[in-house]
Amino acid sequence: MEELIRRLSTLDPFWLYLSVAGIAFLENIVPAIPGDVIVVFAGSLVGIGAIDFWWALLFATIGSTLGFMVMYKVGDWFGLKILETGKLKFIPTESVHKVEGWFRKYGYVIIVANRFLSGTRAVVSFFAGMSELKLPITTVLCFLSALAWNFLLLFAGQKLGQNWKVIFVYMETYSKAVTGIVLIVILLAVARFVYKKSNSENNVQKLK
Repeated sequence: MEELIRRLSTLDPFWLYLSVAGIAFLENIVPAIPGDVIVVFAGSLVGIGAIDFWWALLFATIGSTLGFMVMYKVGDWFGLKILETGKLKFIPTESVHKVEGWFRKYGYVIIVANRFLSGTRAVVSFFAGMSELKLPITTVLCFLSALAWNFLLLFAGQKLGQNWKVIFVYMETYSKAVTGIVLIVILLAVARFVYKKSNSENNVQKLK
């Protein structure tokens, strides 16, 4: 990471913008890539006048949006085929259809929150495509979500300057909190589903 940041800091502004866009793009496909780190670092370069805030925001947001849409199309074209083959034993087909139903009902809200849910971006875009959410609306909402998140990251990096790494202490805490909340919501949803299914089966048994 340190070596990547060192190399980026030596680039011409135009190539730096492209690099930020490229990393933001890849982060949506390979979650391990630290796209947020690079955007905050770009903000620190804005703070010293090396690059322009608005150009950095535009390139980062375009990269984020394009990456999201690639995973959306993967989900759209291959999602059900991949999950219904049964090759992913840890994901029951029944659960896949349940999640798909949630996305059809709440998908656009999830997409708006997508950029603020660290570690879930590739999953959200994949299921959005698999659920066949409308492409134009999905693209606009994804762009706006990425725009807001990247604005916050760039602004934080700009204000912190050389101390930009401090933000990751807060981002780590934020990420853990968000992950915890998401897990709780998922567990509650699963418990509710199991409870309803159990009641339904009991009612069927009583009728027999």
